[in-house]
Amino acid sequence: MSVLQEIGPNVKNMKQLEYAVLARRANQIEEELRRGVRKPYKEVIDVTWGDSHRAGVKPLSFVRQVLAACLYPQLMKSDKLPLDVRQRAQTLLGSCVGGSVGSYTATAGISETVHRISEFITRRDGGVPSSPENIYISPGSQWSLTNILNVLVNSETSPRSGVLTPVPCYCTMTLSIMSLGAAVIPYYLSEEQGWALQVEELQRALESAKGDSNPVALYVINPGNPAGLVQSRKSMQEVIRFVSEKRLFLLADEVYQDCVYGENSEFVSYKRVLADMGPPLSDTVELASFHSTSKGFMGECGLRGGYVELVNLDPAVMKYIYNLFSKDSCAPVLGQIALDLMVNPPQPGDPSYHLHNQETQHIRSMLVQNVKRTYEVVNSLPGFSSQPVEGGAFAFPRVYLPPKAIQKAKEVGLQPDMFYCMRLLEEAGVLASPGCEYGQKEGTYHIRFLIMTSRDISEELLRRLSSFHAKFMKDFS
Repeated sequence: MSVLQEIGPNVKNMKQLEYAVLARRANQIEEELRRGVRKPYKEVIDVTWGDSHRAGVKPLSFVRQVLAACLYPQLMKSDKLPLDVRQRAQTLLGSCVGGSVGSYTATAGISETVHRISEFITRRDGGVPSSPENIYISPGSQWSLTNILNVLVNSETSPRSGVLTPVPCYCTMTLSIMSLGAAVIPYYLSEEQGWALQVEELQRALESAKGDSNPVALYVINPGNPAGLVQSRKSMQEVIRFVSEKRLFLLADEVYQDCVYGENSEFVSYKRVLADMGPPLSDTVELASFHSTSKGFMGECGLRGGYVELVNLDPAVMKYIYNLFSKDSCAPVLGQIALDLMVNPPQPGDPSYHLHNQETQHIRSMLVQNVKRTYEVVNSLPGFSSQPVEGGAFAFPRVYLPPKAIQKAKEVGLQPDMFYCMRLLEEAGVLASPGCEYGQKEGTYHIRFLIMTSRDISEELLRRLSSFHAKFMKDFS
């Protein structure tokens, strides 16, 4: 008997990502370039991932110096590293069992780091208390999100559990829901209103699920991925009232909280808004909030460090959550250390403060400039329109494809925006993702690409996109 016949239906039902097809072709193109095959470009620009280091953004010196000293403690004897770096490494190693980053930690993470995350959340939320007992460190935010879904979803009930999920939404989330045997219940963000989340649409989505699934949770991404919306406090209050009334668990993906560019936008956490609303809501709405070292200015995707904070959960449920996190032993220790440095950066007066501040401000100003330039360039191209990007790491412009291009895509068996992205890769060496990967209203097409890149890569990307798009529109007019 083939092993394939033994694979569970939930795994079989997971669709292949469009990105995988594009990535395979990108690898072939890079191999062709190495062999000297002539193309109109010298390298592929990959802007499909939320991976800023891949896209030319430099790692923060303080973070790498502390990590280096933790990995190789002899460096702490050298005066080549600033004093506060050596002191921080010593403190962090003192929290590790056996004084080594090679040891396991407690299930929830290094105790001292969990406490510092708790203090960071309290500062961020203007004094709203945070308890270390409610925080779990994980190998990235998606990992903890899947663990929480595991608690919420019952694959044996009929109808099956369902999770209200935004459209557009990054694809690994929808795959996680499907792999657990739950239903993805799509709610559409309003593109015409800057990708706003509307409670009427949540209501419609909930009604549409009747008979097919039992909705157990609402998933929100703020700031948005890929749409780039930063939710207003009023919108968040409406969402909180909605989940309270419908008895839904609130999953708040807040990994891009440092990345806010809109002039009138500011990040406020769901936990803070919930606390400000007061009882009975602040005592009863169940919430999980997620954050990560992969996003924001740190951009340490490969270190795999994230955390979840749980609010208003029944102690009996917390026991099961502990069991779920226990099965993975612990998160990577270097990822835990990176989290510690993210929530507790150098302070004024520390030897590393000036350089750290300079580097983070440089990344911020670079991103603000990239956002501005991308918005201007994309909206100047005929057949393209982009809503303002208020936060997050991506642009998600709409592309109005000519009927001939849509027809050609059908003939070759591709979604129209996948066809566009494949041509963009072949002809311009730009690896971007099609909107069909994230969900979109029928009859609309989009592409997603990273804006958290170096200025050089951003400018080259926009130059190639502009040149390719003009030719594409001409070819299919």
